[in-house]
Amino acid sequence: MMIVLIAVLAAFVIGLIFIIIKSVAAPKKVDGIKKYLKQGKNQAAAKLAKQIIAKDPKNYQAHYYLGKAYLADNRDELALMEYKNINENALFSENLPEVQFRKEFASLLMKFNQKEEALREYLLLSKEDPTDSEVFFNAGKISEQMNRKDLALGFYKKCIALAPKNAKAHAAIGYILFQSKQVQEAKKELDLAIRLNPETYSCYYYLGKLLKENKDLGGAVKAFDKAQRDSEYKQKSLIERATCFMMANRIDNALIDLQRAIELDKSGTNSDTMYARYFLAACYEKTRKIQKAIENWEIIYKNNKNFRDVAAKLSEYKDLQSNDCLKDFLTCSDQEFLEICKNLALKSLKLKSQQADTKKSGCQLMCIEASNDDWRNMRKQTFLLRFYRDPEPVEDTIIREVLDQAKSSNCSKAYFFTSSAFTRSAVNFAENRPIELVPKEKLEKLLEEAHK
Repeated sequence: MMIVLIAVLAAFVIGLIFIIIKSVAAPKKVDGIKKYLKQGKNQAAAKLAKQIIAKDPKNYQAHYYLGKAYLADNRDELALMEYKNINENALFSENLPEVQFRKEFASLLMKFNQKEEALREYLLLSKEDPTDSEVFFNAGKISEQMNRKDLALGFYKKCIALAPKNAKAHAAIGYILFQSKQVQEAKKELDLAIRLNPETYSCYYYLGKLLKENKDLGGAVKAFDKAQRDSEYKQKSLIERATCFMMANRIDNALIDLQRAIELDKSGTNSDTMYARYFLAACYEKTRKIQKAIENWEIIYKNNKNFRDVAAKLSEYKDLQSNDCLKDFLTCSDQEFLEICKNLALKSLKLKSQQADTKKSGCQLMCIEASNDDWRNMRKQTFLLRFYRDPEPVEDTIIREVLDQAKSSNCSKAYFFTSSAFTRSAVNFAENRPIELVPKEKLEKLLEEAHK
């Protein structure tokens, strides 16, 4: 009996010694991970962390440093898995500080566009450390991205209450005020932000947005130039500056900025890159480089099938691949375009061009009836034909202009051909007036007839 008791006691002592040794050794091993990370030996750190976790799956300090090793090695998806595991299971302590962890976790969630989860982390942080103004700023930033402007404004104001000279927060408030049409108050906040810190270049981004909306394109371009010095806003600023150039019809400048904006995103998948491609496609469409426009729409559609009107654009141009006549009409040079339109007038409408002029987004022909008769004294009727290859639907203002020209030139009738469509107001105006509207579907048929 005594022997059994001694054996049990010995086993207990050995077990206790083993636990003590293990508890002493484990922190030393975790310290080894930290040492590897400081030395930049990320793979060695990850290997050691995995060894510890294999023996003790609930060692969340090891999980934490494994996540940090993944982050240092740009393996963000694996890092996120580790951080989520810790968030769901770990008890925080001095060795696993909650505030530091949640800041890193929130930043990682934002990388993967998990905004709701990131905002939840910042809300927890605001309770853990209510004196950290940056926590409230980040919460405001996420809320703004989620289009919850009132919530964002509240967070930014809390940030300023803690840090009155936070230029970024003043700039953000300025832009939200501007979006709610409080222009004067918005300008005051933006000007204050720039005075507080002229090198906080994000302020210029918001100022540029305000100036652009007020049609001050020159001032907006200058503001976006400065905003590019902030790496966080560089891509956004290039896109915004490009749209200013588009509004000023400086398409070549816009193309350069949009290409640069796309090149900044190595993954090619973030939402700003999709907008850059969308505007790039619009530039190509406007300059009749339709194939390049289609290529960019297809890339956008592959990433996001519901992005703006991309699906409709692809549908609109789907027959371009098989319809060479329409493709030539949309993509040829101005001189070739004139010849295509003259040929259509002659072969499809039996009208002979007497005068041909290049117009914005197309051309205009003054025609008479083509006839083999030698009745030279017979006065032939005159017709005005306007051909239009802009992607936007034709408004009634343009139809009115063409009809006025037809009347002043004593034309019997006018025709308006477009590769897009007509607005309802244009169709209503043309009713019972001597002008015939020819939309894309009918134009295609006429082009094919003329090509035979």
